Amino acid sequence: MSVQYGLWSFDGGSITPKDVADIRGSLAAYESEHVSEYCGSDIHLFYLPFHVVPESELEKQPFLSRSGQVVLWDGRLDNRQELIESLRSELRGDFTDVAIAAAALESWGIKALSKLIGDWALSVWNPEEHTVVLAKDFLGARSLYYTRGENGFAWSTLIDPLFLFKRHSFRLQEEYLAGWFSHFPATHLTPFAGIHSVPPSSYVLFRSSGMEVRQYWNFDPNKRVSYRDDRDYQEHFRTVFGESVRRRIRSKAPVLAELSGGMDSSSIVCMADALLAGGFSETPRVDTISYFENSEPNWNEAPYFEKVEEQRGRAGLHVALDFRKHWHPSFEPGVFAGTPDSGIMVNENTGYASHIQSGGYRVLLQGIGGDEVLGGVPTPLPELADLLTRVRVRDFFPQLMDWAVARRTPALHLLFETVGQFFPVLDGRKKQSWPNWLDPQFARRNERPLGGYAVRFLVLGPLPSFQANLAALDSLRRQIACIGLRPGLRIERRYPYLDRDLLEYLYAIPREQLVRPKQRRSLMRRALAGIVPSEILNRRRKAFIARAPLISIRTELPQLLERTKNMTSCRAGIVDAELFRKRLVEAAAGAELPVVLALRTLLLEAWLSHLESWAGTFSKTPCKTDALGATRALPLRLHVSSAEENPIERR
Repeated sequence: MSVQYGLWSFDGGSITPKDVADIRGSLAAYESEHVSEYCGSDIHLFYLPFHVVPESELEKQPFLSRSGQVVLWDGRLDNRQELIESLRSELRGDFTDVAIAAAALESWGIKALSKLIGDWALSVWNPEEHTVVLAKDFLGARSLYYTRGENGFAWSTLIDPLFLFKRHSFRLQEEYLAGWFSHFPATHLTPFAGIHSVPPSSYVLFRSSGMEVRQYWNFDPNKRVSYRDDRDYQEHFRTVFGESVRRRIRSKAPVLAELSGGMDSSSIVCMADALLAGGFSETPRVDTISYFENSEPNWNEAPYFEKVEEQRGRAGLHVALDFRKHWHPSFEPGVFAGTPDSGIMVNENTGYASHIQSGGYRVLLQGIGGDEVLGGVPTPLPELADLLTRVRVRDFFPQLMDWAVARRTPALHLLFETVGQFFPVLDGRKKQSWPNWLDPQFARRNERPLGGYAVRFLVLGPLPSFQANLAALDSLRRQIACIGLRPGLRIERRYPYLDRDLLEYLYAIPREQLVRPKQRRSLMRRALAGIVPSEILNRRRKAFIARAPLISIRTELPQLLERTKNMTSCRAGIVDAELFRKRLVEAAAGAELPVVLALRTLLLEAWLSHLESWAGTFSKTPCKTDALGATRALPLRLHVSSAEENPIERR
């Protein structure tokens, strides 16, 4: 992904040559081609390109529009031709993505943002009005952060330069850390109070007098797609899914796709092969990478991903993982990690990084979202709730019985579970979802993020299935927002199941097309027959790792107990270290342990320790204020701040 950085000084004279040199230094780890700059009387912009699609090499950024606005763009436009036809006279022969986005903004203003389909993040400096607009696509596939000081405003697609350049004591954002123990933090948060993230499908309009955050687009709950025959739904799905994959294999370099042997990744690879066989020529080729765990007999995916390799006539890279190393996350020394997910080193000896670099890959296709949008988790609750809100009693009770039989659940229990989606107080079976080794006061202050920002169905308004779709999408957005850019391993992640046009279709069709009693992923299985090997389409369910973590924790227990003697997260009031150590010992003896949450605890601990080592390198003597008006103070102390101090309004 390309890197953009902007610094706006309100007093017009405080951006010094040293400030500029310091910013260049903080960006140096991400430089791959060259740095281009724009310098005004009170503004300085930096752009580090990462060319992926063929036309990106023709871009000139920072881009100066006809009216004098300066645009920085990091992204991929998927509806290029449609926009070119509408804006041909304004484009003046420049058909690069940044030129198209700039022309759209000049022609349609903020409304243009909803017309830019693809993965992108942009910033616009208007020297006449003295405003900055920051915006991201509907998914939030690209990062874009900002911070305000007393005398200035800075933004970047990276947290690192915003943190490092200010050189003063940052407090950690408590709600962000709490979200890490659940379904990830809210998308407007970062680990640092004072540094914020532009939310998906939103823009930030900043003036020296203040700012506003607004959502520019959302899905239409009234959109419906209805056919008489299942085959029409299947054909429509093949069309929009094929288009989503086509958009995401556009690359001037070979594309790498994860291939796990499950339905999601296999379908992406097989559809890409079908497109290439049909004459699609905007990528040299699509290669695959597959992971396996030798110590996990229940997770032997090799027979399945080998079926795909057999169909495509060539093997991909097979990477053996060692689960024991997951218990010992670490971060690359000397490289600042802005989030717990950036810079993390696990299973580094697998050759993954060297394979990415030697293969020249700039795109990684991932199957994130397939489960959530295509019925991979076969819950009947949204469908049954739809029937209740529409008072379709005749349909409700037969469906209730069919699902009760399929799930081997008493129909009365399923009825209460459905009603409980509207009135959670009636569903007494809900359990605490966060680990019990968190500090009790920390847990009490952060019940909402620890609970995954759970929502209940509203009786009035959109159908419950639509509400469930948006809740699932919000969870996916939070997950994607946590994926950090690692220096030295720059690769653009693309998500074919999270294409805007594909989701609009899936959200508009009847729920029973996606999943049926005893038939999870119903539409996907029917639509991709003949494209994906039948052995994969007919899999009952992909296996999950169960045995390897328990065996590995017994082996690694002495090292884990040693590493958790003096936990930074305990000193910060986040984790009860003694209770956590006790749970590890019990797990080694065979007791149940929420493995994912234990791994996240250790990852957060490793990141906090890494962060603490970086904070210690800062000057211990306060000195003059920097270009943002922030006093350079003592090293970072692990003092957490609550969400109430965040100036961004909750949506």
